[in-house]
Amino acid sequence: MWSTGLHKSPRVTSSQLLAVLPLACVHTMGNLFTNMSLGKVAVSFTHTIKAMEPFFSVLLSALVLGEVPNPWVVASLAPIVGGVALASLTEASFNWAGFWSAMASNLTFQSRNVLSKKLMVKKEESLDNINLFSIITIMSFFLLAPVTLFFEGVKFTPAYLQSAGLDVKVIALRALLAGICFHAYQQVSYMILQRVSPVTHSVGNCVKRVVVIVASVLFFRTAVTPINALGTSIALAGVFGYSQTKQLKSKPKKAE
Repeated sequence: MWSTGLHKSPRVTSSQLLAVLPLACVHTMGNLFTNMSLGKVAVSFTHTIKAMEPFFSVLLSALVLGEVPNPWVVASLAPIVGGVALASLTEASFNWAGFWSAMASNLTFQSRNVLSKKLMVKKEESLDNINLFSIITIMSFFLLAPVTLFFEGVKFTPAYLQSAGLDVKVIALRALLAGICFHAYQQVSYMILQRVSPVTHSVGNCVKRVVVIVASVLFFRTAVTPINALGTSIALAGVFGYSQTKQLKSKPKKAE
């Protein structure tokens, strides 16, 4: 976006880069944990667990930003936690590695969001949401690339892929498309966040999760029991309730 002129490139100082580095670290860990969970359990179950993001958001906002939630916000978290617990009990693909990886991704991603908010409060004019995310992504690449090459570098060679019976061109094309789609999703998400309220954004995020869960169940033909579906529905309804509760809280009181 910077090279095409679609968005103005920032003027970044060394102090800003140092401030963004922790965000890049937790962003990298969040993506790692999410992919670890996707490799261990069904896609629909990973996204059901990730519906607990509001719980971690409230917890970390209280610990880091000092934002004390009101009783209604805390009450809205109960169906989220209960729904995820119910879905976990009846999930056919359940294993602890996949479960804790998804939970860890919730913790790291919400840490990124809370720390981003703390950084944005400093009003660094050149670092709007889009520039901040772009810098986080670039730093995350440089953090992860050496580790990836060290542990699995040999698996990226054409000879290794061909010996495993894989089509190099297909793998490269799918990896490219996946990277473009994922970055576009994250970038558009930040762009939308600039144009709507956080509550509207979180409601849209809840709808997105419903679409992902339903689409993954249909595409991968994941076996879903009635209780599992009920738990997922309760958790997603809880996320919507949390969003509405936050909306009521954010409305200014009318002068009498």
